[in-house]
Amino acid sequence: MTDLVELERRGVVAHLTMNSPGSLNALSDAMLAALKARFEQLAGDAAVKAVVLKGAGKAFCAGHDLKEMQAGRAAPDKGAAYFADLFARCAEVMQMIPALPQPVIAEVHGIATAAGCQLVASCDMAVAAEGTRFGVNGVNIGLFCSTPMVALTRNVPRKVAFEMLTTGEFIDTVRAREVGLVNRVVPHEALDAEAARLAETVAAKLSAAVKIGKRAFYDQITLDLAAAYEHTAAVMVENMLWRDTAEGLQAFIEKRKPDWAE
Repeated sequence: MTDLVELERRGVVAHLTMNSPGSLNALSDAMLAALKARFEQLAGDAAVKAVVLKGAGKAFCAGHDLKEMQAGRAAPDKGAAYFADLFARCAEVMQMIPALPQPVIAEVHGIATAAGCQLVASCDMAVAAEGTRFGVNGVNIGLFCSTPMVALTRNVPRKVAFEMLTTGEFIDTVRAREVGLVNRVVPHEALDAEAARLAETVAAKLSAAVKIGKRAFYDQITLDLAAAYEHTAAVMVENMLWRDTAEGLQAFIEKRKPDWAE
């Protein structure tokens, strides 16, 4: 099943490829299970310092598998139990990304629609090829993208998200970068190299600091201002007491490369 999400290791960076080009890498039951298995695998792999997530073929991800969803209606409850389980499983996979110790970078091309756009928004950073289109377009077929909305509204301004959700219109890479959905936009032929370069830059840092920082980043977002400062101050105290942090500060003062233990 994990073959649906291929894993390639390039040094300390793991490159994951959703490999169902015929379905535009739709988030089928099998694809969700394969992503979950890969994320579980990487969560316990201290040798991996950063992760790049991409899609095979002509698109990043087209969202949920609509044929599977329609087939679920054949159940006596008209699919209610299946749909509830599907959206719960999808939400679990999306939440695994910010919970991973490593930064996760979406490498996006073609289209990222509905739950595919949710997947981009769930990643810590995103690099997109010029010409990529992003949309939460379920409203066009009568299904409001309520679960993709959760990740989207945590990435882009409220009015931008609401417009995308209610019109079903796509935005291009220029607009996606303007509103904060992606970090970088490059020509298609430079996409893999740029995503790898960003991952390798992050991976070269003290991984323990990136790990504790990523966790604090997501923790503080949910807090009010005073609580956020209290929480992050405690994190910085913990970080400051590490041997490698003391060495990093001293190396900077002495204008030399730090001798980190990790």
